[in-house]
Amino acid sequence: MSATWNKCFASWAQAPSQTETDRIDNTITAIKKALAADPKVASMTKVFVQGSYRNRVNVRQDSDIDIGVLYTGNLFGTHYPPGKADADFNVIGVDYGYSHFKNDIEKALVSRFGRAAVNRGDKAFDIHENTYRVDCDVVPLMVHRRYSDDGTYICGTELQPDSGGRIINWPERLYDTHEWPRQHYENGNTKNNNTSRAYRGVVRIVKKLRNIMDEEGVPETKPIKGFNVECLVWNAPNNCFIHATWYEDVSAVLNHLSFHLSSMPLCEEWGEVSEWKYLLKNDDTKRKQFEAFVDSARRYIGIT
Repeated sequence: MSATWNKCFASWAQAPSQTETDRIDNTITAIKKALAADPKVASMTKVFVQGSYRNRVNVRQDSDIDIGVLYTGNLFGTHYPPGKADADFNVIGVDYGYSHFKNDIEKALVSRFGRAAVNRGDKAFDIHENTYRVDCDVVPLMVHRRYSDDGTYICGTELQPDSGGRIINWPERLYDTHEWPRQHYENGNTKNNNTSRAYRGVVRIVKKLRNIMDEEGVPETKPIKGFNVECLVWNAPNNCFIHATWYEDVSAVLNHLSFHLSSMPLCEEWGEVSEWKYLLKNDDTKRKQFEAFVDSARRYIGIT
């Protein structure tokens, strides 16, 4: 049994094929050209790739991509210490808001690809795939500043869904300054190097395993996204990735996760890969969902 799975895992651990990679690169180039063709958008944005493709954990035949479009002007989101407000940090409001920025991005994308190819979602624009490019989400973002009492801050990104609310993420250092600390990409890269490149392979394997289980109707997979899998594997210690075979590595990771997910005190300090957000703290429902998925995956591949 383990030999059969190990053969599968060796294939799943690999990055997408060159053909898939070429289509992804074509997509990135097309989006950048679309935004560069609009003088207003081009003058106020920084375009970067984020998500599983940037983090090198995308799965073969499942390689849609996220492209972030960061507003570089004087609009930004804020998080203040308790009791503090804009005036305490000399933050002044601006007339150009996030909704205006998202509308301008939409105009540039429709101008390039046509209305039928661009779907405005709550959080991002879906650019439909064709024979030349893969499906793509274009995410309008602004800088997010997390302030300390002394007025210093660290930067991440913020998006504001059409339905309301704010979503803060920490994808990577977009500028080489102290305000932009190590984030998701840098941390994942370090762990991959420290595990002889096994970390990203195990992430791809567990993501592919999750996809296959979902296709077969395994209910425990439904609440689990690819990002969840990446964060779970991130929280396995490096000594889980030192074995001779992929099956042994995956077994060690899933066993570690299963044990620690069995009780909130054992996993409440786990972070997302960026280590700027908690993964599970005060969310026992999510903990139980993650535990159910991990244990279902263990049973599926015959771990006892």
